[in-house]
Amino acid sequence: MSHDTSHEHHEPAPYSTFVLVWIALLALTTITVAGSLLFPGTVGITIAGIVTPVKAFLVMYWFMHLKWESRGLRIMVACAFLLLVILLAGLFGDLLFR
Repeated sequence: MSHDTSHEHHEPAPYSTFVLVWIALLALTTITVAGSLLFPGTVGITIAGIVTPVKAFLVMYWFMHLKWESRGLRIMVACAFLLLVILLAGLFGDLLFR
């Protein structure tokens, strides 16, 4: 029984790329926290709802190495991510009527 694990070899991203992504994540976290402190309530939640998917994308794409995965896997993850965004948008719609 042979196991065929066909993984394409890719050059690792430079260390500086991961540092820049980490700095971007820190900046986005700062925006989220500042938004919730400066604009409590619906506006702060909306800011967090916009920033959070961007942060999730950065983590999935760079730190979980989705950038180097096959196209099929990226499409499946994108569909799941899109479903998450749609469900969160539905929750935010509920906030408008409270």
